[in-house]
Amino acid sequence: MNLIEKIESTQLRKDIPFFSRGDFVTVMTKVVEGEKERIQSFSGIVISRKGRGINESFIVRKISYGEGIERNFKLHSPAIEKIIVEKKAPKVRRARLYYLRKQKGKEAMLGMKK
Repeated sequence: MNLIEKIESTQLRKDIPFFSRGDFVTVMTKVVEGEKERIQSFSGIVISRKGRGINESFIVRKISYGEGIERNFKLHSPAIEKIIVEKKAPKVRRARLYYLRKQKGKEAMLGMKK
């Protein structure tokens, strides 16, 4: 193991549950407003997961008031309080689920048919 991997291995989080693309997750993040700190949740479908090691990240997409919202998260970030896997996805055959961006309504949720 080279020096960079040794340093990165000390910063990796051990409390992250296993999830993959297509799963419905809730990500609890720490938000600092002035002197106060609070927890904010973001629930949606994981449409991609990329990178490895300390640089691993994932994108969560949700529909809010008819508008699609996507948010990028670093997996090992100290700003993430915890990740809760709400629902496992049916078998997904693609690495990136970007086609969900074009779909409307219930079609944008995995497992729903027209």
